[in-house]
This record gives sequence, structure tokens and C-alpha cells, in this order.
Amino acid sequence: MILVGLGASLPAPNGGAPRATCEAAAQLLGELPGLRLAALSRWWESAPVPPMPGAPWFVNGVGRLEGAMEPEALLGHLQAIEARFGRQRPFPNAPRTLDLDLLDHDGRVLDTPRLTLPHPRMAGRAFVLLPLAEVAPGWTHPVTGEGVAALIATLPPQEIRPMAA
Repeated sequence: MILVGLGASLPAPNGGAPRATCEAAAQLLGELPGLRLAALSRWWESAPVPPMPGAPWFVNGVGRLEGAMEPEALLGHLQAIEARFGRQRPFPNAPRTLDLDLLDHDGRVLDTPRLTLPHPRMAGRAFVLLPLAEVAPGWTHPVTGEGVAALIATLPPQEIRPMAA
């Protein structure tokens, strides 16, 4: 099971809304060679983490992919999709047109200069864990062994709400 976080808070270069960008990116995930999009969470709205006064809220979701592709190769594909939607990296946690995070790749634990698995900050973020629980309710953190429900139960307060369908 491969889990990918999707998020956006800025319009795409073509003017598309963040949710439309995330929906288009999810479709592209399902077209990657050797992979299929097995499940997609509903979309959530969340305040930026860490808080950034005046910054727009994010649209977030999680996709569950099934199939085979090495993590570094998948990361390259994710970054190429981000680039298609005008992703810029002016500073850490900046508002963005699209953010695709490789959250977990078949439970692998990896720490290289280019990629850390599982995603190092996912356990403390409601905008990752709440949609993740929808597509992989039995998921456990590969390092701590904690289930997603237990991780959600210990989250600090965060501003997040499901979006209407």
C-alpha cells in the first residue's frame, strides 16, 4: 500500500481552484505506470500548519495507490505532477498550487538526502491523518507501530473540516 497526501492552497496557473487542482492530480496519480488509484479520501479544508496569519486554507486529501514502483521513482513522478501545476518552493510551508507528499510506501523505513519514509511530520497533522483514516483505516505507523486511530486521538487541536461533496 502506497499513501500519497494531496494538498493545495493557491489557484493553479490556469486559474483553477485548489480543489480542482487536487482532483486533477489524483487522476494523474491513477495514470502512473504500474500503479492504480485504489482509494481517494474525501476532501478536507484545513488551516496552514504551522499557523501563518493571512495565508489561505488548504484543500487536502489522501490517495491509496496499489501496484509497484520504487519510492525514489515515485517521488520523481510526484514532483513532475507538482511542476505541471506550477509548484514553487519560496520558503518552507509556503502556500502552494499543489503539494504531493509520499506518506508511506509499503511500510518502508527510509532516510536518504532526497526522501524520508514514512513522511517525518505526518503523525502530528490532522490534514494527513483524518483523510488517511478514510482510505486505510487499519494503517499503522511503520516506526512507532501506532494505528491511525490512536494517532488521531493524540492530535493537538487543529482547524480542519470536511468539504461538501
